[in-house]
Amino acid sequence: MSEPVFVEISAGPPAEISAGPPAFSTVAPHPPIDFDGPDRYPDEETRALADEAAEIIARYPHSRSALLPLLHLVQSHDGYLTRAGIMFCAEQLELTPADVAGVATFYTMYRRSPTGDYFVGVCTNALCAVMGGDAILSELTDSLGINPGETTADGKVTVERVECNAACDFAPVVMVNWEFFDNQTPESARTLVADLRSGTPRAPSRGPDTLCTFRQAARLLAGLPEQGPPAPTEARPEPEPESETGAQ
Repeated sequence: MSEPVFVEISAGPPAEISAGPPAFSTVAPHPPIDFDGPDRYPDEETRALADEAAEIIARYPHSRSALLPLLHLVQSHDGYLTRAGIMFCAEQLELTPADVAGVATFYTMYRRSPTGDYFVGVCTNALCAVMGGDAILSELTDSLGINPGETTADGKVTVERVECNAACDFAPVVMVNWEFFDNQTPESARTLVADLRSGTPRAPSRGPDTLCTFRQAARLLAGLPEQGPPAPTEARPEPEPESETGAQ
């Protein structure tokens, strides 16, 4: 989205009315938002995704209404939104890539950079900030050696600053793949992230008893089973029958 456009208005005496158009002053334009990755998926991946997309689209009276879950579908495939994912959604729904990108860049649940197995969102809005949300975010980024929005080198954890999670009575709140961890402190949040990186199971404060990965959460948000279809395996050649001489 571009920056606001400001009209120059003089506070002095009225100047002579010019016959020319009004003068406008703009700030530097915002850099364009781009998606990385290849333009398209390989044919085999496209067919598998199209089968699941058809199941999603069939739930809606108008195909374009399926855009949000389809974006979750391709995010579950890539771990974030890629150029191929945007093109796939556009083709499946007969939309323009600009239509799809406009929606994808509006909602913060759609990621535009590779995301770890666990997306850790620290609320720093209003009450959570007052109760220690900024301290939690600083503790996590400093201990992991990353900036907000970045992912650890092992690909396990992405830490991001998020807006209000509508859980102010449990502030400060940390979310992991959209599940709540309430009443956090810098120390408890650091332990939580350390457990996630080591594979130690952690249960959210409420809701499910276990955590799924970021990609699995995206599949659930798309309205699909947590586990996708099994990956195709290469067909192995049948063993040749042994000759009578070989059998002996």
